Amino acid sequence: MLHLIKLCVGVEGLDELARWQKQRIAEKKKKGQKPELVHVTRQTPKRAQELLAGGSLYWVIKGQIAARQKLIALRPLTRDGVAHCGLVYDRKLVPVIRRPRAAFQGWRYLDPADAPADIGAAKGAKGLPEAMQQELAALGLL
Repeated sequence: MLHLIKLCVGVEGLDELARWQKQRIAEKKKKGQKPELVHVTRQTPKRAQELLAGGSLYWVIKGQIAARQKLIALRPLTRDGVAHCGLVYDRKLVPVIRRPRAAFQGWRYLDPADAPADIGAAKGAKGLPEAMQQELAALGLL
């Protein structure tokens, strides 16, 4: 198993990401398209089998790994005659214990040993406001 990590540019927090994704699903339904979440990227991951064996797409928001969504498929796409890859991922947005992450371009592989645990696995973190989770994570308390 292997994960991907990706910057979530232009989003202030998990609530905004969840709203944006919900709106995207609604738009697709309205257009008669398959209601799924797909992030289109230029490069196709070469380690697809490992990613699809239980891997997730981890989102970096405001310099911190903040959440993950399970990868469902990697779909070849073409845009303007150029090959791309559609990262198809689950609707369930799973908050993780925040961890700082420097900016990078595109996506990167993330080894499971380096992936932060889900918030539900952290004692006392569940139900805390997002801003407080960010602050506690920055202090190394989560």
